[in-house]
Amino acid sequence: MSRAPQKLYVGGEWVEPAGGHYEVIDPADESVVGLAPEASRAQVEEAARAASEAFGAWSRTKPEARAAILDRAADIMQREFEPWAELARAETGAPTGIARGMQVGVGVSRFRRYARGALEPVERGLPPQVTEAGPMGRASVLGALEVRQPVGVVTCITSYNNPWANPAGKVAPALAMGNTVVVKPAPQDPLSVFKMAGALHEAGVPAGVVNVVSGASVEVGEAAVDSPYVDMVSFTGSTGVGQRIAQVCGRSMKRQLMELGGKGAAVVLADADLDAAVLGIGTTFSFYSGQICTAPTRVIVQRSVYAELVEKLTGYLAFMKVGDPGERGTVVGPVISAAHRDRVEAYVELGRKEGARIAYGGERPVVGSGRGFYVAPTLLVDCTSDMRVVREEIFGPVVVVVPFDGEGQAAEDEAVRLANDSDFGLLSYVWSGDAARAFRVARRLRAGGVGVNTVGRNMEAPFGGFKRSGVGRDVGSYALHAYSEIQSIVWA
Repeated sequence: MSRAPQKLYVGGEWVEPAGGHYEVIDPADESVVGLAPEASRAQVEEAARAASEAFGAWSRTKPEARAAILDRAADIMQREFEPWAELARAETGAPTGIARGMQVGVGVSRFRRYARGALEPVERGLPPQVTEAGPMGRASVLGALEVRQPVGVVTCITSYNNPWANPAGKVAPALAMGNTVVVKPAPQDPLSVFKMAGALHEAGVPAGVVNVVSGASVEVGEAAVDSPYVDMVSFTGSTGVGQRIAQVCGRSMKRQLMELGGKGAAVVLADADLDAAVLGIGTTFSFYSGQICTAPTRVIVQRSVYAELVEKLTGYLAFMKVGDPGERGTVVGPVISAAHRDRVEAYVELGRKEGARIAYGGERPVVGSGRGFYVAPTLLVDCTSDMRVVREEIFGPVVVVVPFDGEGQAAEDEAVRLANDSDFGLLSYVWSGDAARAFRVARRLRAGGVGVNTVGRNMEAPFGGFKRSGVGRDVGSYALHAYSEIQSIVWA
């Protein structure tokens, strides 16, 4: 793995950062993975200007040509799959299997998907309308056409938990629709995003169409949002940062696509297959060491099966291997940083003080030499909906369990009330042995997506949140729509 200082990618050139470099740390052992560039505000503005100047020609490029570049970039990512998966593992601390399959692997598949997406129709004829004769003329027939136009320059601000799938899910559909981009990766793991830019450069993307600027300072992200050359901001991250971005965008009416925090409810009714529910909850909340907004971290379970579910979840957690993400069998690796480890541990202690019982975990595991930012998978039970650990996003391998009472319709009503009693509404889940009942409950949940007896996701289904979990929808064709404006053309 190269340790050479990384350069910025601006206007089709690799340029030295004005602010020098900072260290990217491996969360597993605290070693230095590489040196990331610190852009200046002027360099961010230069990147946005380059994207603006490239927009006209790129937006007029034939869809087949845009598709070919995305496909060639995917070929290059596939060619470099092994070293780039190892880089993703080192930057994020994700287990090797996740770095391969769910990071670089998903990145490749998204570029392939949106290469096809570039060829999807962008025009749709609308029914003609007959107008009545008025005082100034005769009756006429008006034709109409709906056209999807690219938005313009898109700033893509990506999350630290997946430096391949997340930027690929922004950059690829944006480019497919004819937009140009300025990518600001998360400061913790930007090196993988520069590899993605390198693949696009080698694939022949025109100068200025893709730009990548990184930095550990807040100023870099603010400049990428506030630039007058930017027409849209696509952000994945915390609700607090999303609210700040929305305020800045509001000043110039920039378009926004926001995927923000989550506190997914997992409703488990008494007739559910508890083993299936435990498998789904356990595998998902431990994924990326719990650093995933779609995790079912708030389990809402009917009282009659509460004790059994807690026992099964406790047993499941006990078999999760916490360890070096490069070792075979590791399920839970480290969290991204020492500061985040401290934050997660503080929430566990807060839950204890609020009256929750720690059924499993709660300690700081020692892995190898004792270095690294590890948190044990932790189960907090006997929780109530007013506790902060139930209401706030922890973003770590911690799940809380809330029991509810009632039978029949009363039980459904109480489960829905508790599930919806949240500021978040990204992805929730329902487990029941009665499919009709499960779908009935699912339709009442205030969440952008609901899994019924599954934690799986259909990658063509729209993805996004209600309430403070975001604005807009992406994934599949919805991502193409998100990076476009609708124009109507009417003629007589």
